[in-house]
Parts: sequence; C-alpha cells; structure tokens
Amino acid sequence: MGAMPDLAEIARMIRDGQGVAHKRDIDAVIGRLGLGDRGATVSLGDDCAAISDGDGFLLFAIEGFMDGFVAADPYFAGFCGVMVNVSDIAAMGGRPIAVVDALWSRDQGHADPVLAGLRAGAATYGVPVVGGHSNTRNEAEHLAVAILGRAKRLLTSFDAKPGDVLVAAIDLRGRFRDPHPYWDAATGAPPERLRGDVAVLAEIAEDGLSQAAKDISMAGLVGTALMLLECSGVGAAIRLDRIPRPDGIPLARWLTAFPSYGYLLSVSPDRLGSVLDRFAARGIAAEAIGSVDASRVVRIAQAGAEAVVWDFALSPLIGCGGGVR
Repeated sequence: MGAMPDLAEIARMIRDGQGVAHKRDIDAVIGRLGLGDRGATVSLGDDCAAISDGDGFLLFAIEGFMDGFVAADPYFAGFCGVMVNVSDIAAMGGRPIAVVDALWSRDQGHADPVLAGLRAGAATYGVPVVGGHSNTRNEAEHLAVAILGRAKRLLTSFDAKPGDVLVAAIDLRGRFRDPHPYWDAATGAPPERLRGDVAVLAEIAEDGLSQAAKDISMAGLVGTALMLLECSGVGAAIRLDRIPRPDGIPLARWLTAFPSYGYLLSVSPDRLGSVLDRFAARGIAAEAIGSVDASRVVRIAQAGAEAVVWDFALSPLIGCGGGVR
C-alpha cells in the first residue's frame, strides 16, 4: 500500500472526482430549463421534489443509471433502482409508497436480470412496482426508476444552520462490489431490518430531532456534504478521523464510496445525543464529524491541519445555494 495522501491532495481528489463532476452538471441543467426563479415548496437541489398536500408532503424523485454499471452488474442495477430512490425519500424525512421504471434493452434475455433485481429490491424494501415503460428492441440497456413517497415533516438540504453538528450515519455491515465504488450493505441483509433502518430518518424528522439531511450519493461523503452545505448557504469543517469507516478500508477509497445506507444530517447540539442513539439502536455507525459555520467554505481536517475543498463564494457546485426559498 502507498502512503496516505496529504490533506491538500485529498481535497483535490474530492474536487476532481467523477462523482462531484457529475453533480456540477446540475447547475447548467437548471439554467437551461429555466427553473432557477420558480417558486417551490422545497428549493431545487434537494433529494426529492416536495409538494404540500395540506397534511404533509408528497415526495417525488427519479434516478437514472450509468450504462456501464447496468451492463456490468444488471441485477444490482435493478436492485439499486429501488434502493437509491428509497434513500432519497428517507433523506427527506419520508416513507416510500411506490416506484415506476423505464427499461430499454436489446432483448428479453438482457432485460431479465435487471427486472429480477428490480423485483428483489421492491420485495426487500416493501415498495411495489406499479408501472413504467419497457422496450426490448433497443441497442443497449438503459434504466431509470422514479418513486413516490410521503412525509409528515421534512428534512431538507436547505436547513443546516451555523452552530449545528454534522452527523454521518453509515451501515458498515457490507462489502464493496468491486471494481465499482458501491458499498453494498443491502443485498443479503434481512429485509425487516433494512426497512426499520430506513424508517429511522422519518422518525427523526417527525420527532423534530433534525431539519436537514441528505443521502450520501455518487459524490461520496464529502461531495454530498458540499451539496448540503451549498444549499443551506453555510460552510463546515469535516473531521476525516471521525468519519465511520469499515476496518481495513483505506480512507482515500472510502471518501469516494457510495454506501447503500449512508446519510448526513445537520443537528442542533442539544439533540445530538438523541440522534446518535437512534442509529446506534439499529446497529448503524453514526458519528459527529464536523461543525457547521457561516463561512460558506468547506474544509477537511485531520491531526490539527486543514485544507479547503470548496469555497462557494468563488464558485458554485450545483448552483442551488443560499437557502433562498
């Protein structure tokens, strides 16, 4: 094994990583669709669209999957079609209702493993597939899955406040699906346990223990923190040594991992103990990994040293910053 990169190199790796690069595309898409000036219940840039229905919120989200991933691991891609959408609903403090899928494939033989994974994901998380679109006469496999959910109280990307504690909660009971960065703590796990683990986020929202959260995405833990902090118009110092991490996994690799169960929450210090206890009761590793401040600069810290990952005053990431509703 090589030497551990220094903090400046880790910060550069995060900024230049493929996961963060994909998130930078969001800014241009929002501008071209003319959505930036449009009022919404929850500002653009959150994990789901939230529409008030008078007694809570309907939640809508959609995920598309890279063609290379679908080709290399079609069963897991189908399973992820449900899993990552359920995570988006949970990150907003909601509970999932149903999913629909769109699948293009060369023939039924290539579609079958994707559909098997989708069916297994739906059964595991107790979220039915209620429709969609299919085509088995395409040149390659393409997959997208959308979800409907509901929340009584919201967790958003726009409500992290200076003085809050940044909490990372990750299920470490898994393995990497090499060579991909996906940390799989879901396939093979007891479905009842997974459903209870997902429900923790809704319970935290409903009990008023947090108002801000985001699920850890392909951008990795720090990249996801960038999006949460940008949307809220704040900054933070993230302690790398406090991030929950499986034994034997190098930090540099873990920072680019996409965990099947991983969330960041912004929590008031007086509610920190209660939030950590909720995750501990489920066997999920949760730690306070940093402090939120008003700087609009995100730093990583270790052994008394710091390095800047992003300064939002100099450049946006997804262009949804400021916390303006």
